[in-house]
Amino acid sequence: MCNPIYKRVMLKLSGEALSGDVGYGIDFDITKSIATEIKKLISMGVSVGIVVGGGNIWRGRSGKGMDRTTADYMGMLATCINALALQDSLEDLGINTRVQTAIEMKEVAEPFIRRRAMRHLEKNRVVIFAAGTGNPYFSTDTTASLRAAEIEAEIILLAKKVDGVYDKDPYKYSDAKKFDKLTYIEVLEKGLQVMDSTATSLCMDNDIPILVFGLDKPENISKIVLGEKIGTLVCKE
Repeated sequence: MCNPIYKRVMLKLSGEALSGDVGYGIDFDITKSIATEIKKLISMGVSVGIVVGGGNIWRGRSGKGMDRTTADYMGMLATCINALALQDSLEDLGINTRVQTAIEMKEVAEPFIRRRAMRHLEKNRVVIFAAGTGNPYFSTDTTASLRAAEIEAEIILLAKKVDGVYDKDPYKYSDAKKFDKLTYIEVLEKGLQVMDSTATSLCMDNDIPILVFGLDKPENISKIVLGEKIGTLVCKE
């Protein structure tokens, strides 16, 4: 019998993770594999919230010469496209799903309302939070931290292309050292690229652990929830 160590998790997916090796757009084989893993969590009785980025479609910093606020709003819309694609893959597997957006677009998704999100989770529905916080200058990492606190998630599962946190870029340096465990303060002091400082601080203030792992093996999601030591854990001590 499967005994998950968490009852409620927040899964943070980067937009790039949905694009596969191509680097842009949506690879539906990947969204299907992620959906398959999430289905395993639901079958274990685990509540799942998801925040998805939009970097596979648009990154705010790509808008050279563009007003930052405009560029950030475009990025929020990109997250909505990814959220709908992920919702489609989940519902194709029979998983009840709701997309909630921080910017109202009632024809395609619900507005974010915390009490409604909590009710969906109680009914074993997966809730995908899109459009970031609804404000420019805030990343989807910060959104994941904020929504995790709001839905009382026990941990943030931070899916990356690399299999954990390193002291330097493992793709550039063969001697890069991987960390098994870090404190929030170490992440901030060392300037490690886990989450942006706002997101990390928010997790620290609310004592929400962050587990950074590689999405190259989607089965890592269910393995982590079952207690297997994978990736890098960021926590209080």
